Parts: sequence; C-alpha cells; structure tokens
Amino acid sequence: MSTAVAAPPHTRQLRVEDLSVRYGGVRAVESVSFSIAPGEALGIIGANGAGKTSTLRALMGLVPRAAGTVRYGERNLTKASAHTMVRHGIGYVPEGRHVFSGLSVEKNLLLGGYSRGWRKANQEALDGVYARFPVLAEMAGRPAGALSGGQQQMLAIGRALMPKPSLVLLDEPSMGLSPKLVEEILDILTGLRAAGLSLLLVEQNAELAFGATGRCLVMENGRVVMEGDVARLRADDRVQRSYLGL
Repeated sequence: MSTAVAAPPHTRQLRVEDLSVRYGGVRAVESVSFSIAPGEALGIIGANGAGKTSTLRALMGLVPRAAGTVRYGERNLTKASAHTMVRHGIGYVPEGRHVFSGLSVEKNLLLGGYSRGWRKANQEALDGVYARFPVLAEMAGRPAGALSGGQQQMLAIGRALMPKPSLVLLDEPSMGLSPKLVEEILDILTGLRAAGLSLLLVEQNAELAFGATGRCLVMENGRVVMEGDVARLRADDRVQRSYLGL
C-alpha cells in the first residue's frame, strides 16, 4: 500500500473559500475566498474596519472562523490553531509588530523558532535571519524595545522567518513608518518574493501593496468588492479616488 507524501512547502497552494468571521452578533468578514499560488504575493487593501485584519487573523487561527475552509497544499487547516499553522509552514507578522520589548533581539528571534526546538536547525535559521537583516545581528544583545520602529518591523519579520515558512502573512507592515522606511519594507518584501516565499500582505498603504504584490483584493465592510492584477486596479477610477488619492 502506498503512503501519501505531503507536497514540498514551495509547491503548496493556499486556498481559502467562503471565510467568515463573527464577533458576537457583528459580522466582520463575510464569505471571503481567494487562493495564493506557490511563490505568489497577494495583497488585501481597504480602509480601517474593512475586515482585512480579521481575515488575516482568522486565516492564521487567532480568532474563530465562523464559516469557510482553509487548505494549504493537500492539508485541510480549517480547524487548525495558530501554532499548527506555523508547523505547516505559515508565518505571521502581526499588526503593530508586538515584539517582546524587555527581551533581547536574539531571544525574540529564538522565540519565533520555538516550533523547531533548540536544535542546530534553529541556529541555522537564526544565522539566515542575521544574514538578511545585518542590523539585527549588530543589535542581537540589545533589548528589542531599544530598536527603532523600522528595526522592530525587521525583527517581527525575522521572527516570522525563524520556522522557515513557505508562506508569510503580514498585517500592515508599513504602519507608523516614515516614507523612507516604507521603501525599505518594500525592498524586504521584494527580497522575500525573490527567495521563493509566498506572501499575503494586508495594507492600508495601497502603493506599498501594489509595489509588493502582483494581485490584490479590495475589501469593504467585510466583503471583497474588487480583485485583479495590480495594473488593472491602478487604472480603476474608484481605486484611484479611494486608495491612491488621485
């Protein structure tokens, strides 16, 4: 009898169908569906309260999914918890970064690799993060709270990379950053794509989302109201007025 073998992480497709989220009697997300091909970067844009963060948190297993299915490769992860999602190759960068300010940069990173244990593989992952973000290596022993906003965002991304995910979910990575630092975040996201990672990027900054991804969803009031490739959305009058200030 043959035994099914899980697809390698870099060949897995994410498929989300009819995802819904409720907070009490309040509908936060209603029947959201999308897919992300291996190596693809998908953006979700929308105003505050559109349901972007709730979609990401529900996908990650951080809030209950009221309805819908989540599949990654051949695995059905609809009922999976956040730590299970991490074990299956999905990393998460939360809104607001949420670094442990009293712990050192290195300890923050090592906590991100908890699912790998304290093995040699974890040290290899740490070396990889330091190679990608040399400033974190330089400040490895300093408290994370002493880092600038941009450096803390690098730390949050580095922490998500520690388990060596194949898909990374990022929630508003440009929040609170200067235009110059937003450009640095764009460079980081471009580098992650070049390394073969799949990305799901939630952003109010439509310019960053369009620069970092090839395709975007537009959410309003918990629903997807538009979707398409970046060139098509850039040319849309409604998107220009509402999200690009044109």
